[in-house]
Amino acid sequence: MLSIQNLNAWYGTSHVLQGIELEVKRGELVSLLGRNGAGKTTTIKSIMGLLPKAKGQITFNGTDLLSQPAHQRFHLGLAYVPEERRIVPGLTVLENIRLGIIASKRRNQERQVIEEIADTFPRLKERLNQSAVTMSGGEQQMLAIARAVACDPDMILLDEPSEGIMPVLVDEMFELFQKLKQSGKTILLVEQNVEAALRIADRAYIIDQGAVVHAASAASLLADPEIQERYCAV
Repeated sequence: MLSIQNLNAWYGTSHVLQGIELEVKRGELVSLLGRNGAGKTTTIKSIMGLLPKAKGQITFNGTDLLSQPAHQRFHLGLAYVPEERRIVPGLTVLENIRLGIIASKRRNQERQVIEEIADTFPRLKERLNQSAVTMSGGEQQMLAIARAVACDPDMILLDEPSEGIMPVLVDEMFELFQKLKQSGKTILLVEQNVEAALRIADRAYIIDQGAVVHAASAASLLADPEIQERYCAV
């Protein structure tokens, strides 16, 4: 579904990504791991077209993404959940979810989509009419994910979803990711919680200093503490 070859990206004159290569197959959950500053978020933003300068090749469902603006990448079936969540203040939980439906291919099925979201995210079902910004950080993160799921994307890009979240909600969140995968969703997950990410992933890539330094099945990486320590330990 997603193929990246020789991806290079810059912030100003800083050459951050240096020849990234990875792929995600339909129905997979792939984890992208590495220390802070390794280039994980930059990779996600490059896929979504949110960097001013990127070169190489990114193909999604056979379409060259680098020639497409960010909004068109959304319409091609990519949904992005940034680390900062971007919940819209002044709107309720329900209204934030509706934002994910308005521009999607399911905009004429709003009632059905809301019912599906309520079933998938029971914690949000109890809070649909609550002001979104009054919820906890973990609940707001779930709302950001729900908004992305409401678009019915082909692939969801998740950037550090467990960052700053209380442990009980982290467990609930990773159970949700497994549930989404089992429903057929394809997911690329950037995550600092290495063990939790590997337990639910099919495969994983490790990035260090802007390059992929290790790629393997999630099970083999989970069983290899030396590699985890070398490239992922703080």
